[in-house]
Amino acid sequence: MLRASRPGFWCECWTRNLDDEHPTLFGSYAARTEAEANNWVATILRTISPALDTDASQAAWERLHDHRVNTRRALIRRAPWTVSVTHAHTLITWTVSPVTLLPLAHRQNIELPMCAHTLKPHRTD
Repeated sequence: MLRASRPGFWCECWTRNLDDEHPTLFGSYAARTEAEANNWVATILRTISPALDTDASQAAWERLHDHRVNTRRALIRRAPWTVSVTHAHTLITWTVSPVTLLPLAHRQNIELPMCAHTLKPHRTD
């Protein structure tokens, strides 16, 4: 029997120009485990750290190595976790939040009902 829901983590990466108040969602990811959530952030940090200025790169590597145990402990307790680095005029923030993941409808090899083919976009004329 399929479970209707399961615990997981919602991971997001936001960027914000420090001269602007409006952050932009750069990417998101639904992780099934604390290790998967932690690895998502670590992989991105490892990927971008060579392009960061010295201070931001050092902060990223400190988060990856020195704080990894504390990060894992927080995620195992299902506590929300955030890490940010600043590069030039850009603040990059990763958030990991515990959530309950709901399964999506699976439609592989299933034909949509006939009425689905007659649907038209909604217009406001």
